[in-house]
Amino acid sequence: MIEASKGGAKAGIIRYGMVGGGEGAFIGDVHRRAIGLDGKAILTAGCFSRSLDNTIASGEALHLERERLYSSYEAMAKAESGRADGIDFVSIVTPNNTHFAIAKTFLENGINVVCDKPLTTDAAEAEQLSKLAIDKNLLFCVTYTYTGYPAVKHAREMIKRGDIGAVRFVNAEYPQEWLSEPIEKNPDNKQAVWRTDPKQSGISNCVGDIGSHVENLASYITGLEIESLSARLDKIVEGRLLDDNATIMVNYSSGATGVYWCSQIAIGHDNDLSIRVYGSKGSLEWRQEDPNYLKVTMLDKPTQTLSRGRDEFYPRPTAVIRTPSGHPEGYFEAFGTIYTTFINALAKKRAGEKLTEDDLDFPTPAAGAQGVRFIEKCVESSSKNAAWTKF
Repeated sequence: MIEASKGGAKAGIIRYGMVGGGEGAFIGDVHRRAIGLDGKAILTAGCFSRSLDNTIASGEALHLERERLYSSYEAMAKAESGRADGIDFVSIVTPNNTHFAIAKTFLENGINVVCDKPLTTDAAEAEQLSKLAIDKNLLFCVTYTYTGYPAVKHAREMIKRGDIGAVRFVNAEYPQEWLSEPIEKNPDNKQAVWRTDPKQSGISNCVGDIGSHVENLASYITGLEIESLSARLDKIVEGRLLDDNATIMVNYSSGATGVYWCSQIAIGHDNDLSIRVYGSKGSLEWRQEDPNYLKVTMLDKPTQTLSRGRDEFYPRPTAVIRTPSGHPEGYFEAFGTIYTTFINALAKKRAGEKLTEDDLDFPTPAAGAQGVRFIEKCVESSSKNAAWTKF
């Protein structure tokens, strides 16, 4: 039987640990389910909560060994880095303000990292993590979920290949309704409490939470670089400390322009992320709530709706399609594609093989740092009455 170089793990099987995601948490379970879709990594260690009792209860429910349930992430990083069967990567699913210290600790202990977004609450810290990962020759992924959809990857390929011509204008938005009332005043609503708390969420709520997805999606699909932006961040619900609605105009270095909107007070919208890209030859449109379809309109031709699994996609998006046409692929599958790409790259790197562009088709810490800088520049612009601000 072929053995991997670390800890005698069978080739193709990689061990991971998790920080955060204990009982009562939402996103940790999403990450675990996504990782489990392809069975290429197994959960073997965790510090699931600041409460050791919660960590133990969560670990027992996940059938982990007691000795690999840790009271702190520092203890976990140190112990796992010293084990012959230690974890190959850690998944960080904690509030924003903790990401930097946790990721830095695991990188310094030689452990690869996957971190939820935004990467940090400070652009300089995000850049530091990016540099540290490079210096340590470690892989680092930031889980911007929506880049995992096959239709999104096909849109990216179409633009890279010039199918719709030069991009002229980008319109992207992410409206939600879940914070249309001050639900953070209920201490039992943990998601609302920490996201609207500057001490945990950072300098922005709406732009930091979902506006960063808008920026990342637009950047990933178009490849355009923001040159400057003008942002107005609103605190619409009375008494709210951070923004719950934002309108952002952008100028790209290519000469193209765009408008982004994100909102958590838009009644009638659940998770309605969408993007429209207008080029000199045609346009593309994609919606996260109908993710298997890509609307394509070429100049002087009928509009087409391309169906994932039915219609021909370029090789990279085709490679990540999981089910036949008519069987929807959604949020978990997109998450799973990001994780599986990362895990495959990790296994390939561990085997001493050269990584290709497709192998590294997951959000990097550089993309994470760009997202944090976007948040900071939006807040800066808004504080100056939506003044145009260099990116």
